[in-house]
Amino acid sequence: MGTPERIVAAATEAFGTAGYEATSLDAIAADLGVRKQTILYYHPSKAALLDAVIDQASADLAASLEAAVAAPGDAIDRVERIVRSVFRLALRRPELLGVLREVSRLGPPAATRLSDNLHPLVDRARMFLEEEMAAGRLRQTDARLLLLSTYSTVVGVATEVEVLRAVGIEPTLRSTAVRRRELVRFLLAALEPERA
Repeated sequence: MGTPERIVAAATEAFGTAGYEATSLDAIAADLGVRKQTILYYHPSKAALLDAVIDQASADLAASLEAAVAAPGDAIDRVERIVRSVFRLALRRPELLGVLREVSRLGPPAATRLSDNLHPLVDRARMFLEEEMAAGRLRQTDARLLLLSTYSTVVGVATEVEVLRAVGIEPTLRSTAVRRRELVRFLLAALEPERA
């Protein structure tokens, strides 16, 4: 991994765990064992570095979700694979989902950049859901609201350690697997078409 990639990876880790405002370029440089000027050579400001982190995180998330839905199967299979994909990310790369939460919290212009980056993926997901609903394979509902609710629920259940502890769930690998199974069951029940 070259220096530019190492810088973005270190910033992703720092922004996704400690937060953007709590992270300095000096701290990232110290973690990398480089001078702050090295970071500024590739990214002229902390905001520019955040843009690079957002772009990489968006690409990584999109690639993971695209891979989850690429395999054949019906709508229910794809929903289940997407949930599993997000939980895998939460376990393997928690900083990535942390960046998404942090950027959403920061608001514009960072949140706008993230939204713009993910817009094509969201549009494809919305069209897929609407087609499946029109064909009667999924319950008829507002696809945009369904996407928002699903995103919030899946990312929240996969990543909000403090909230989990507050409701008495200790975040272990076993409890993560149980949460994933329960969440899939919940989503599938909500998406199943109504029986006449």
